[in-house]
Amino acid sequence: MRLLEHGYSVHTTIRPDPEHKRDVSFLTSLPEASEKLQIFQADLSDPNSFEVAIKGCIGVFHVATPVDFENKEPEEMVVQRAIDGTLGILKACLNSMTVKRVVYTSSGAAVVFNDSDVDTMDESYWTDVEYVKALKSFAGPYFISKTLTEKRALEFADEHGFDLVTIIPSFINGPFICSKFPGSVHTSLAMVLGEQQKYGTLLNMSMVHVDDVARAHIFLFEHPHAKGRHICSSHTITIEKMSKFLSSKYPECPIPSLESLKEIEGSRLAGLSSKKLLDLGFKFKSGLDEMYDGAIQSCKEKGYL
Repeated sequence: MRLLEHGYSVHTTIRPDPEHKRDVSFLTSLPEASEKLQIFQADLSDPNSFEVAIKGCIGVFHVATPVDFENKEPEEMVVQRAIDGTLGILKACLNSMTVKRVVYTSSGAAVVFNDSDVDTMDESYWTDVEYVKALKSFAGPYFISKTLTEKRALEFADEHGFDLVTIIPSFINGPFICSKFPGSVHTSLAMVLGEQQKYGTLLNMSMVHVDDVARAHIFLFEHPHAKGRHICSSHTITIEKMSKFLSSKYPECPIPSLESLKEIEGSRLAGLSSKKLLDLGFKFKSGLDEMYDGAIQSCKEKGYL
């Protein structure tokens, strides 16, 4: 949506839908979409399927990753598919002869899971794969795949003299235009939804508004001096502060009391510093109010609240 507003012609991909049953009207109804948006079918398990969509483009935003939160597949398979899919896309970009820069979307999960005893982490920190394995988290394969795929993407760029920058968002919150409930928004709203099993993730949560993430992608694509990794996270909030914020802002919601939160178990992860991105000249536009107002409004419109 933001690329179209910036005047770009956009190619986007959706997973194969041979019977055309998937509703993509949230894409086709975007302003300027009828003239400037083309939708292609492609799948990360078949990296060659992206070649047609990439052909003729000057920039590529690689924002998707295969996810298996139900642990139906071995960890190695999830990780290898993520790496293979990304390398296939990067090779297609290299072969296109038109792509000037790729912006690869990583995750705060590729930074914070290690044994460093610090309050805030920057781009110099990496998630430790062995540390993640010891956690035995259901999302462990995702953390590992995001970490190893980002590393491999940066290595590929170095090996081939290829212009690639990575963006590392924290939990993305705010309004959503797709019909599906985005996982990061769902987690961010755990207190509003009363989903206690997710409270352990909220002990020290870094967040960013979806619109700031979209704007940061475009900023990093266009900035001539952008290099390497860039964290994109505007706020870090403890579970105690989140409880106070949400209970005062949404008194109609059954937000848990501070007393009841004392028993919550989980890891208080380090916050994330966006200093490198801000030093390039980027500015965040949205705060916690806009994140939660937008997310809750979208949930109401789509029947999740």
